Amino acid sequence: QLQASGGGLVQPGGSLSLSCAASGRTFSSYKMGWFRQAPGKEREFVAAMSRSGGAIYYADSVKGRFTISRDVAKNTGYLQMNSLRPEDTAVYYCAAGAQSGSFSLGGSYDSWGQGTLDTVSS
Repeated sequence: QLQASGGGLVQPGGSLSLSCAASGRTFSSYKMGWFRQAPGKEREFVAAMSRSGGAIYYADSVKGRFTISRDVAKNTGYLQMNSLRPEDTAVYYCAAGAQSGSFSLGGSYDSWGQGTLDTVSS
C-alpha cells in the first residue's frame, strides 16, 4: 500500500515536495514511479527510479526541475518539484512495480497511491 502526501497550492516558480510512504513492500525491491494527471488530460509519466536506485528517468517536461529520490530506511519515496509552472498543475500519483516493463508506462506498475493535488497558480 502506498500513501502519498505533500500536495498543495504554490505560486509559479515555487517548490513542492511530495512523499510516498510504502507499507507491506519495500521500495528497494521494486521500481518506483511518479505520474500525474491534469484536468481533462491523460495520465502521464513524470519520473521513475529503478529497484537499485541506480537508474533514474524523467519526462522531458520536468527534467532539471524535478528530482526523484527515496529513503530506504524510511521506506519512503520523494518527488522534489522546483521552478513550478502552471502547467504542472495536476493530481500526482506514486506507484511501485516489478522491475520488468517500461519505467514510463503506468501499466507496468501494480501499486498506486491515492493521488495528491498540486496546484500552481498566482
